[in-house]
Order: sequence, then C-alpha cells, then structure tokens
Amino acid sequence: MMKLVMVISARPGQRTGQRKLVHNLSCRGVSRIDFGSLKMSGGPGLESLVDQTISVITNDGRNIVGVLKGFDQATNIILDESHERVYSTKEGVQQLVLGLYIIRGDNISVVGELDEELDAHLDLSKLRAQPLKPVIH
Repeated sequence: MMKLVMVISARPGQRTGQRKLVHNLSCRGVSRIDFGSLKMSGGPGLESLVDQTISVITNDGRNIVGVLKGFDQATNIILDESHERVYSTKEGVQQLVLGLYIIRGDNISVVGELDEELDAHLDLSKLRAQPLKPVIH
C-alpha cells in the first residue's frame, strides 16, 4: 500500500485527478492508496516521513524514490540513496542511481510513503507500464 501524503498540483475536491492518479499508480504495482491522510499542501505532512523511504512524482512525470532527509516551507525536499524509476511498455523498469538529490517544491506533484516490504517483493524487471505524462496546470 502506498500512503499518499500530499498532492501539490490538484485542486481541493478534484475527484477526476484522484481517479487518474489511482489508475496511473495501479499500473506501477500500487494496489491500494490511503487518501485518508491526504494533505493538499506541503510541510506538516512530511515531518513524519523524515528518514523514511518515499516516492516522489514530479510535474514532468518522473518517479524518484529515496530516503527523505529534509524539507522546507516551500516543500523543497532532500532525498538520500535516491534513484529514478523509468517505466517502459517494452522492457522492465530501469533504476537510475541519483544518490543525494534535491527536488524543488514547485516541481513536485505527489509525495507518497513507500511500503518497503511490499516494494522489495516487486520484480521490477517484469513490470511494464506507460511513462507518466507531465502535469498540465
């Protein structure tokens, strides 16, 4: 299960965006999303995730996974031990090592807590999915 922490680009009550997000994430092996603790802005929702593995989806459709080391009031985040997961319909998921990585808050669409146990059981070499399209505001 992926616990969704915040959505930056969605507007409050935007159900269509949630349906698209659920569909896109389900293509990536996420079986259940907890919208109960959803925060529509950054900041306080991230405090509990420091030193935990998270997944970040950027406005240009990239999926970056890493350990959250810090963030600020503009939701700029610092990830350690990070990698980008590149999805393809023809071959398995490629993981590009990024290491220590900073993502500007205005480039972040979604931040989610990653279930490390479930993630460890995924065979990314067999997973096929369309790459995410950029977020259009």
